Amino acid sequence: MRHERPGHQLQTTALVHEAFLRLDKANGLNWQDRGHFFAVAARVMRRILVDAARAAAADKRGGGFVHVSHEAAFDFDALPAPGTERPAELCALDDALSELAIMDPRRAQVVELRFFGGLGVEETAESLGVSPQTVMRDWRLARAWLMHALAGNDGTKYR
Repeated sequence: MRHERPGHQLQTTALVHEAFLRLDKANGLNWQDRGHFFAVAARVMRRILVDAARAAAADKRGGGFVHVSHEAAFDFDALPAPGTERPAELCALDDALSELAIMDPRRAQVVELRFFGGLGVEETAESLGVSPQTVMRDWRLARAWLMHALAGNDGTKYR
């Protein structure tokens, strides 16, 4: 969200407030530790962002998927948030991340905590109970896998 223009549809404060409201509705949730809270909070923020992106990309709102050449690198650090001109990228990332979670849940959690939860390497390591080196290794491998998954078989990328 830090890369977004001021005043776009969903600001950081609004995201945190919406996440809090959704977490507050989960009355029966028994927090095991700080790591469990961060994991659930990151998952909730992911759902909020993806839901907003899917709504923005819906055909009834003039959205749709656009083919983009393979030359345009998929930059995780500059991925647009909902409300931008390219919300479909976030939807595609969510789909690919769901596939990764089936094959390697921890690497998917690393991406979820770092990208959607905004946690740093040390915080992610503490949350998952692994070393910072493991987090960085998982982060690099997950990003490579996601970039490959987001590239189409015909050399194009779908946004």
